[in-house]
Amino acid sequence: MNWAFLQGLVSGVSKYSTGFGRIWLSVVFVFRLLVYVVAAEKVWGDDQKEFVCNTRQPGCTNVCYDSVFPVSHIRLWALQLILVTCPSMLVLMHVVYREERERKQRLKDGERYKRIYASTGKKDGGLWWTYIISLIIKAGIDGVFLYVFHMLYENYDMPRLVKCSLAPCPNTVDCFIARPTEKKIFTLFMVGSTAVCIILNLCELFYLIMHKCRKLAANRRNTNNRNMLLFYSHDVASCDDTDPLSKEKEAARNMQLLPEISVVDHSK
Repeated sequence: MNWAFLQGLVSGVSKYSTGFGRIWLSVVFVFRLLVYVVAAEKVWGDDQKEFVCNTRQPGCTNVCYDSVFPVSHIRLWALQLILVTCPSMLVLMHVVYREERERKQRLKDGERYKRIYASTGKKDGGLWWTYIISLIIKAGIDGVFLYVFHMLYENYDMPRLVKCSLAPCPNTVDCFIARPTEKKIFTLFMVGSTAVCIILNLCELFYLIMHKCRKLAANRRNTNNRNMLLFYSHDVASCDDTDPLSKEKEAARNMQLLPEISVVDHSK
Protein backbone atom coordinates (compact mmCIF):
# COMPACT_ATOMS: atom_id res chain seq x y z
CA MET A 1 0.00 0.00 0.00
CA ASN A 2 1.26 3.48 -0.92
CA TRP A 3 1.09 5.81 2.08
CA ALA A 4 2.84 8.80 0.49
CA PHE A 5 -0.41 10.68 -0.13
CA LEU A 6 -1.37 10.40 3.54
CA GLN A 7 2.02 11.62 4.68
CA GLY A 8 1.90 14.58 2.29
CA LEU A 9 -1.52 15.71 3.45
CA VAL A 10 -0.97 15.39 7.17
CA SER A 11 2.51 16.95 7.02
CA GLY A 12 0.81 20.17 5.92
CA VAL A 13 -0.84 20.32 9.33
CA SER A 14 2.53 20.56 11.11
CA LYS A 15 2.87 24.32 10.50
CA TYR A 16 -0.44 24.89 12.31
CA SER A 17 0.46 22.58 15.21
CA THR A 18 2.11 23.21 18.55
CA GLY A 19 5.37 21.56 19.60
CA PHE A 20 3.44 18.59 20.98
CA GLY A 21 1.59 18.26 17.67
CA ARG A 22 4.83 18.17 15.67
CA ILE A 23 6.24 15.49 17.96
CA TRP A 24 3.00 13.52 17.51
CA LEU A 25 3.36 13.68 13.72
CA SER A 26 6.97 12.49 13.98
CA VAL A 27 6.00 9.54 16.17
CA VAL A 28 3.14 8.59 13.82
CA PHE A 29 5.21 8.63 10.65
CA VAL A 30 8.53 7.36 11.97
CA PHE A 31 7.58 4.87 14.68
CA ARG A 32 4.21 3.74 13.34
CA LEU A 33 3.81 4.28 9.62
CA LEU A 34 7.43 3.62 8.66
CA VAL A 35 7.67 0.52 10.87
CA TYR A 36 4.35 -0.70 9.48
CA VAL A 37 5.42 -0.30 5.83
CA VAL A 38 9.00 -1.51 6.15
CA ALA A 39 8.73 -4.38 8.62
CA ALA A 40 5.27 -5.26 9.92
CA GLU A 41 3.72 -6.04 6.53
CA LYS A 42 6.51 -8.52 5.79
CA VAL A 43 6.23 -10.19 9.19
CA TRP A 44 2.49 -10.86 8.74
CA GLY A 45 2.52 -11.17 4.96
CA ASP A 46 2.54 -14.98 4.77
CA ASP A 47 1.01 -15.59 8.18
CA GLN A 48 -1.90 -17.80 7.10
CA LYS A 49 0.30 -19.97 4.90
CA GLU A 50 2.70 -20.66 7.76
CA PHE A 51 -0.03 -21.36 10.31
CA VAL A 52 0.28 -25.15 10.67
CA CYS A 53 -1.95 -27.63 12.53
CA ASN A 54 -1.13 -31.30 13.13
CA THR A 55 -4.10 -32.57 11.11
CA ARG A 56 -4.99 -32.98 7.47
CA GLN A 57 -8.72 -32.55 8.01
CA PRO A 58 -9.96 -30.14 5.28
CA GLY A 59 -11.00 -26.77 6.69
CA CYS A 60 -9.62 -27.37 10.18
CA THR A 61 -6.57 -25.16 9.70
CA ASN A 62 -8.63 -22.30 8.30
CA VAL A 63 -11.14 -22.45 11.15
CA CYS A 64 -8.42 -22.53 13.78
CA TYR A 65 -6.57 -19.64 12.14
CA ASP A 66 -9.77 -17.59 12.12
CA SER A 67 -10.30 -18.25 15.83
CA VAL A 68 -6.75 -17.21 16.70
CA PHE A 69 -6.65 -14.17 14.38
CA PRO A 70 -10.25 -12.96 13.98
CA VAL A 71 -8.90 -9.70 12.52
CA SER A 72 -5.56 -9.39 10.79
CA HIS A 73 -3.04 -7.27 12.66
CA ILE A 74 -1.98 -5.61 9.41
CA ARG A 75 -5.48 -4.59 8.37
CA LEU A 76 -6.35 -3.42 11.87
CA TRP A 77 -3.20 -1.28 12.07
CA ALA A 78 -3.86 0.14 8.59
CA LEU A 79 -7.40 1.09 9.61
CA GLN A 80 -6.08 2.64 12.83
CA LEU A 81 -3.46 4.75 11.01
CA ILE A 82 -6.03 6.02 8.51
CA LEU A 83 -8.61 6.91 11.15
CA VAL A 84 -6.14 8.52 13.58
CA THR A 85 -4.73 10.85 10.91
CA CYS A 86 -8.10 11.94 9.52
CA PRO A 87 -8.94 14.39 12.38
CA SER A 88 -5.81 16.37 11.48
CA MET A 89 -7.47 17.07 8.13
CA LEU A 90 -10.22 18.96 9.96
CA VAL A 91 -7.68 21.57 11.06
CA LEU A 92 -6.25 21.88 7.55
CA MET A 93 -9.73 22.20 6.04
CA HIS A 94 -10.67 24.89 8.57
CA VAL A 95 -7.54 26.90 7.68
CA VAL A 96 -8.35 26.57 3.97
CA TYR A 97 -11.89 27.78 4.70
CA ARG A 98 -10.49 30.85 6.48
CA GLU A 99 -8.14 31.61 3.60
CA GLU A 100 -11.01 31.34 1.14
CA ARG A 101 -13.09 33.78 3.22
CA GLU A 102 -10.20 36.23 3.25
CA ARG A 103 -9.80 35.94 -0.53
CA LYS A 104 -13.52 36.58 -1.18
CA GLN A 105 -13.54 39.51 1.24
CA ARG A 106 -10.49 41.00 -0.50
CA LEU A 107 -12.14 40.73 -3.90
CA LYS A 108 -15.39 42.21 -2.57
CA ASP A 109 -13.99 45.24 -0.71
CA GLY A 110 -11.01 46.09 -2.90
CA GLU A 111 -9.02 49.01 -1.46
CA ARG A 112 -11.27 49.19 1.61
CA TYR A 113 -10.43 45.59 2.47
CA LYS A 114 -9.91 44.81 6.14
CA ARG A 115 -8.69 41.42 7.32
CA ILE A 116 -11.27 39.13 8.90
CA TYR A 117 -8.63 37.18 10.81
CA ALA A 118 -5.35 38.44 12.23
CA SER A 119 -3.83 35.19 10.96
CA THR A 120 -5.69 32.37 9.19
CA GLY A 121 -3.55 29.78 10.96
CA LYS A 122 -3.81 31.25 14.45
CA LYS A 123 -5.63 28.94 16.84
CA ASP A 124 -8.44 31.20 18.06
CA GLY A 125 -12.19 31.22 17.72
CA GLY A 126 -13.58 28.31 15.72
CA LEU A 127 -10.14 27.00 14.74
CA TRP A 128 -9.24 26.55 18.41
CA TRP A 129 -12.32 24.41 18.93
CA THR A 130 -11.59 22.43 15.75
CA TYR A 131 -8.08 21.73 17.00
CA ILE A 132 -9.32 20.68 20.43
CA ILE A 133 -11.95 18.35 18.92
CA SER A 134 -9.34 16.79 16.61
CA LEU A 135 -7.09 16.03 19.60
CA ILE A 136 -9.94 14.40 21.51
CA ILE A 137 -10.92 12.30 18.48
CA LYS A 138 -7.33 11.16 17.86
CA ALA A 139 -6.78 10.15 21.47
CA GLY A 140 -10.18 8.40 21.50
CA ILE A 141 -9.45 6.43 18.31
CA ASP A 142 -6.08 5.21 19.59
CA GLY A 143 -7.62 4.31 22.94
CA VAL A 144 -10.40 2.31 21.28
CA PHE A 145 -7.93 0.38 19.12
CA LEU A 146 -5.75 -0.42 22.14
CA TYR A 147 -8.84 -1.83 23.84
CA VAL A 148 -9.79 -3.83 20.73
CA PHE A 149 -6.30 -5.32 20.47
CA HIS A 150 -6.40 -6.22 24.15
CA MET A 151 -9.79 -7.94 23.76
CA LEU A 152 -8.77 -9.85 20.62
CA TYR A 153 -5.29 -10.81 21.82
CA GLU A 154 -5.21 -11.00 25.60
CA ASN A 155 -2.32 -9.01 27.08
CA TYR A 156 -1.11 -8.50 23.49
CA ASP A 157 0.41 -11.98 23.70
CA MET A 158 1.39 -14.20 20.80
CA PRO A 159 1.57 -17.86 21.95
CA ARG A 160 3.70 -20.40 20.14
CA LEU A 161 1.18 -23.22 20.51
CA VAL A 162 -2.61 -22.96 20.18
CA LYS A 163 -5.12 -25.67 21.07
CA CYS A 164 -8.11 -25.87 18.73
CA SER A 165 -11.16 -28.17 18.88
CA LEU A 166 -13.56 -26.39 16.54
CA ALA A 167 -15.47 -28.22 13.84
CA PRO A 168 -14.54 -29.69 11.41
CA CYS A 169 -11.43 -30.67 13.40
CA PRO A 170 -11.79 -34.35 14.45
CA ASN A 171 -10.42 -33.64 17.93
CA THR A 172 -8.32 -31.15 19.82
CA VAL A 173 -5.43 -30.32 17.53
CA ASP A 174 -2.21 -28.40 18.07
CA CYS A 175 -1.60 -25.37 15.85
CA PHE A 176 1.64 -23.45 15.56
CA ILE A 177 2.02 -19.74 14.82
CA ALA A 178 4.88 -18.67 12.58
CA ARG A 179 7.51 -16.38 14.18
CA PRO A 180 5.52 -15.75 17.42
CA THR A 181 8.35 -13.92 19.22
CA GLU A 182 8.93 -11.51 16.36
CA LYS A 183 5.20 -10.82 16.06
CA LYS A 184 4.91 -10.22 19.79
CA ILE A 185 7.78 -7.71 19.70
CA PHE A 186 6.18 -5.80 16.82
CA THR A 187 2.80 -5.89 18.54
CA LEU A 188 4.21 -4.47 21.78
CA PHE A 189 6.14 -1.85 19.81
CA MET A 190 3.00 -0.68 18.01
CA VAL A 191 1.05 -0.68 21.27
CA GLY A 192 3.79 1.35 22.97
CA SER A 193 3.95 3.92 20.16
CA THR A 194 0.16 4.22 20.27
CA ALA A 195 0.29 4.88 24.02
CA VAL A 196 2.94 7.57 23.45
CA CYS A 197 0.68 9.24 20.87
CA ILE A 198 -2.22 9.25 23.34
CA ILE A 199 -0.01 10.88 26.00
CA LEU A 200 1.15 13.52 23.50
CA ASN A 201 -2.45 14.28 22.53
CA LEU A 202 -3.45 14.69 26.17
CA CYS A 203 -0.41 16.90 26.89
CA GLU A 204 -1.24 19.12 23.91
CA LEU A 205 -4.89 19.28 24.97
CA PHE A 206 -3.89 20.32 28.51
CA TYR A 207 -1.41 22.89 27.14
CA LEU A 208 -3.97 24.52 24.83
CA ILE A 209 -6.65 24.69 27.55
CA MET A 210 -4.24 26.19 30.08
CA HIS A 211 -2.96 28.70 27.50
CA LYS A 212 -6.54 29.69 26.69
CA CYS A 213 -7.41 30.10 30.37
CA ARG A 214 -4.36 32.32 30.97
CA LYS A 215 -5.26 34.42 27.94
CA LEU A 216 -8.86 34.84 29.11
CA ALA A 217 -7.70 35.75 32.61
CA ALA A 218 -5.29 38.36 31.21
CA ASN A 219 -8.03 39.85 29.00
CA ARG A 220 -10.43 40.00 31.96
CA ARG A 221 -7.77 41.66 34.11
CA ASN A 222 -7.10 44.26 31.41
CA THR A 223 -10.83 44.91 31.03
CA ASN A 224 -11.22 45.41 34.78
CA ASN A 225 -8.26 47.79 34.82
CA ARG A 226 -9.79 49.85 32.00
CA ASN A 227 -13.16 49.95 33.73
CA MET A 228 -11.54 51.08 36.97
CA LEU A 229 -9.62 53.79 35.12
CA LEU A 230 -12.77 55.04 33.41
CA PHE A 231 -14.65 54.99 36.71
CA TYR A 232 -11.89 56.93 38.43
CA SER A 233 -11.76 59.50 35.62
CA HIS A 234 -15.54 59.94 35.81
CA ASP A 235 -15.35 60.43 39.60
CA VAL A 236 -12.63 63.08 39.22
CA ALA A 237 -14.68 64.93 36.61
CA SER A 238 -17.80 64.83 38.76
CA CYS A 239 -15.86 66.08 41.78
CA ASP A 240 -14.53 68.98 39.74
CA ASP A 241 -18.10 69.88 38.71
CA THR A 242 -19.39 69.92 42.30
CA ASP A 243 -16.35 71.52 43.96
CA PRO A 244 -17.20 75.21 44.86
CA LEU A 245 -13.54 76.17 44.83
CA SER A 246 -13.20 74.97 41.29
CA LYS A 247 -16.29 76.96 40.33
CA GLU A 248 -14.89 80.10 41.95
CA LYS A 249 -11.59 79.61 40.12
CA GLU A 250 -13.47 79.23 36.84
CA ALA A 251 -15.50 82.41 37.56
CA ALA A 252 -12.33 84.36 38.40
CA ARG A 253 -10.69 83.15 35.24
CA ASN A 254 -13.72 84.34 33.23
CA MET A 255 -13.64 87.76 34.96
CA GLN A 256 -10.00 88.16 33.97
CA LEU A 257 -10.90 87.51 30.35
CA LEU A 258 -13.70 90.16 30.31
CA PRO A 259 -11.42 93.24 29.97
CA GLU A 260 -9.59 91.63 27.11
CA ILE A 261 -12.85 90.87 25.38
CA SER A 262 -14.15 94.43 25.92
CA VAL A 263 -10.92 95.90 24.51
CA VAL A 264 -11.22 93.82 21.45
CA ASP A 265 -14.85 94.85 21.00
CA HIS A 266 -13.97 98.64 21.20
CA SER A 267 -11.21 98.28 18.67
CA LYS A 268 -13.66 96.65 16.21
